[in-house]
Amino acid sequence: MSVQLLPNSRVSRLFLISFVIFFVYFPGLVLSSVVTLSSIEIFRTHEWLRATPTVYFRCTGDNKTFLPDVKKKHLLYVFKGEESWQPMTEFIGRKCKRCGFYEKDSILNDDEFDEWELCPSDFTAPYGSYVHFKEKEFNATFLCPECILFSSNVTMSAPEDDHKEKGKNVGVIILLAVLVSAVLIVVAVSAYKYWQKRKREQDQARFLKLFDEGDDIEDELDLGPML
Repeated sequence: MSVQLLPNSRVSRLFLISFVIFFVYFPGLVLSSVVTLSSIEIFRTHEWLRATPTVYFRCTGDNKTFLPDVKKKHLLYVFKGEESWQPMTEFIGRKCKRCGFYEKDSILNDDEFDEWELCPSDFTAPYGSYVHFKEKEFNATFLCPECILFSSNVTMSAPEDDHKEKGKNVGVIILLAVLVSAVLIVVAVSAYKYWQKRKREQDQARFLKLFDEGDDIEDELDLGPML
């Protein structure tokens, strides 16, 4: 029994949809990682005209993230990561960001607690935590569970090119899996339609055969014209 595939245009459209799905959900296998603030303690304030400081966090290219609860020095503030002002920032891939804690100044430029390069590889297992300490300024703990992937890759001894090659291989495997699934779906739908067509033809043949057999019986029972 031969199976007839659907027209090539349908197959081409299905392949195109598969490629679109792949590149939407796996755009170069680039991962995004969300960074939240777990705790912070400031050791000093810079603004003399305000009774309570206005502390905020900012990375280059991001908006300011104000910390409304941080009002006193030498007090440890602990957060759940679910606060309305979280997350602090988001990494796209391995690229680092220039970030820092600042205190709003009502007259001059805002004061700086510290500014540094924050990278996905800074976060370590098992929880994806990273502690940044600045003497006489602050001590803060960040969380980024998704960053553990980048951290573990950095600690491996294989060259960077090997990691890129492995990432490409994973992408090819996923794409092939999508395409194979699409072909199997096309074959299954075509086989089902072919089976339905054959079944209709067989039913019609049986129906016609019943009519032919009925005509033969009538011919056998026909006794000819009455005398």
